[in-house]
Order: sequence, then C-alpha cells, then structure tokens
Amino acid sequence: MAVVVFIVFGSHQVLRAQNPTAPDEKRAAQPRKRGGIFTLYAIDPLARTLCFSDGKEGMAFTNTVWGNRCSDLSFAGSNLVTGIEIDRLAAIVDLGTTDELSNKYGFEDSPGGGTGFASIHLQGDTIMILKQDIKKQEFQPLQEASKLAEVGSSVAAPIKLGHIYLVRVADKKDKSTQQLVKLMVIAFRPEEAVTLRWESL
Repeated sequence: MAVVVFIVFGSHQVLRAQNPTAPDEKRAAQPRKRGGIFTLYAIDPLARTLCFSDGKEGMAFTNTVWGNRCSDLSFAGSNLVTGIEIDRLAAIVDLGTTDELSNKYGFEDSPGGGTGFASIHLQGDTIMILKQDIKKQEFQPLQEASKLAEVGSSVAAPIKLGHIYLVRVADKKDKSTQQLVKLMVIAFRPEEAVTLRWESL
C-alpha cells in the first residue's frame, strides 16, 4: 500500500515553529535521532510535546521566554495530538495491540510484542509488516497505512496502553518535509503522563 499521497491543505494550526537558540536544542550539525523512549507530561511546560527530529522536548525556555521549538507530537488529556504547528498537516492511526496485529497478519510474535513492532518499516514508499516467521524475513504491506493519506491539522487519537500507532507529519508549503514514525504506548496515567517507545521509519 503506497504511502505517497496527495495532501489536502488544512486550516489553521496552533504553534509556530521557531529557530532553535538554546545550546541543547536541535541544530543541523546534530545527528538525527531515530527513536527511543520519551515521556510526555500534561503539565510540564517543556515535555508536553515531543520533537521527532532530535527526540527532545518540543517546547523551550530561551532566557526568560517560553515558546515552541519543534512540536511534532503533543499529549492532551487522554489523546495524542499531532499536526499542531503552523503549516503542518498530519495523520495518526491506531494499529491496535501487538496481539491484534499478529492475529490479523498471521505472524508469531515474541512475548511482549517486540517482533511485530520491530518489523514495521518503510520499504520504498510502502509501510511493511512481518508476514510469517521472522527467520524468513518476508514482509507484507500494512493495510492500515492507507489511512495516513487523510491528513489535517491538530488531529488526535485516544491513548490506549499497549497500542501501536503510526504518525505522519507533512508540511503544506514544503512537500519535501515529511516524517513517518511508529509509536508504542508503554505506560499511561490519564491527565498526567504517557510514555512512548518511538522510532522513525
């Protein structure tokens, strides 16, 4: 299932991306971070959002000023929200649990669901998932990826413990800007915090 899609321009976004100025913020010279574990906190002024480019907090303090730095994903109550910056369009798709994916696609997963999550990858312009046995290294198109074509501003998905999500972030002015990320919710306290394992595809 191809991931390259036509983008329908959405309405206004909430946050404007700013040029990084603090020493610990992302810079062009820094290597792009591909994934990791990150906790979003509902009332933390910095870590309420996540930047996929460097895996750090999306908000920043610069001297006495608080503002947005790079907010690709936000935690709002009981939802994950994406596409919140100016000119950003996004989609988020809930793939369900690792057990649901292994049953649907016919592969045997490891305890804890690591095999299925690891197998989700981008091959050309198609998002793939394991077909049968990991030893055979055979993959099949992930059918739910077609939903990533439906982009908009400030799109949300309810947070569910143990669920895997796909996120696509694009820019309506710069079509070369696009991010595809897979997430797994590994801890969740409603209205307080959500911990994600995330990885760029």
